[in-house]
Amino acid sequence: MQVTVWNEGLHERAKPEMAEIYPDGIHGAIADALRSALPDAEVRTGTLDEPHQGLPPELLDRTEVLLWWGHRAHEQVEDGLVDRIAARVLGGMGLLVLHSGHYSKVFRKLMGTTCSLAWRNEGERELVWTTDPSHPIAAGVDQPIVIGEQEMYGEPFDIPSPDEVVFISSFAGGEVFRSGVTFRRGRGRVFYFSPGDEAYPVYRHPQIQRVLANAVRWAMPGAPVVAPARAVKTPRADWHD
Repeated sequence: MQVTVWNEGLHERAKPEMAEIYPDGIHGAIADALRSALPDAEVRTGTLDEPHQGLPPELLDRTEVLLWWGHRAHEQVEDGLVDRIAARVLGGMGLLVLHSGHYSKVFRKLMGTTCSLAWRNEGERELVWTTDPSHPIAAGVDQPIVIGEQEMYGEPFDIPSPDEVVFISSFAGGEVFRSGVTFRRGRGRVFYFSPGDEAYPVYRHPQIQRVLANAVRWAMPGAPVVAPARAVKTPRADWHD
């Protein structure tokens, strides 16, 4: 399993409080969690300020699943790199887009929409509810996942209709959000997962780490295709012909 975790790597340098939460960067925290959960995976990392913006052709070409975290520098990512990533997804590479990566060039390119959403950052509690417990990404995940502090993302979320909605989040202000959704693009699988603002230690949460590891397995080229769960009607006890 060839996995690459990409992160802008800018917040860690600009915000000392974030460096305390993620001393090795968000990419480092995610990569360490994946190495622990997926011992058969070779996990590499890349950041924006590295040569080729952290994804040289030889690394991108052998990557089977790419995790993408961006926030401040979406427009600094070169269009040529975006095109190469999108082509790799269409050819079968898995892509996990995390938190504010919803507004990245590559996610917007693959979705064909603005990918805009409502947001508010007051450190509220988030509950991540599993809507499809039979889905491989939800395997072994708490119902709900409780995140003590997190940025609120809310509907409307301007994305195409997902192939599957695996998670929906609710917040203290009453908002709800499709926080874990899947798409197929060409031969590749895309999973968007919203929990993970840079101001909070969300990527150290064991259940969030479990979701990401599950999603890497699901997004791997050649992973089994899972048919959507079908609703089964249960007769009511008081039903009469």
